[in-house]
Amino acid sequence: MSKTSMEKLLEIMRQLRDPENGCEWDKKQSFKSLLPYLDEEAKEVANAIEKEDYKNLQEELGDLLLQIIFHSEIAKEKKLFSFDDVVRTLSDKLIRRHPYVFNSKRKHTAAEQAKIWQQIKAEEKK
Repeated sequence: MSKTSMEKLLEIMRQLRDPENGCEWDKKQSFKSLLPYLDEEAKEVANAIEKEDYKNLQEELGDLLLQIIFHSEIAKEKKLFSFDDVVRTLSDKLIRRHPYVFNSKRKHTAAEQAKIWQQIKAEEKK
């Protein structure tokens, strides 16, 4: 069976972080050491959107995804959580915070959705 592009990406990151055969720079990175890159990549995504440079946006979104994959791999190594946990948490949040789509299934305005999103988010943070 062939790997999905996401499975391949996760495997590449595991190889880069492999204690024996990985990349020396990648192996020594931590959550904190990667913070400047996370900030930089988010700004580059915003810049590509502002310029409507969609070819560059594709690349910059990939660079931002790399940061998510990198942090997730470090967390997995520390037995904190995995990339799958990140994806599952996001999927659950999207379903919870969009009740008009996944629960009550009724027409709604963008303003109604924004309000319910904030209400649900506030309840979750309690």
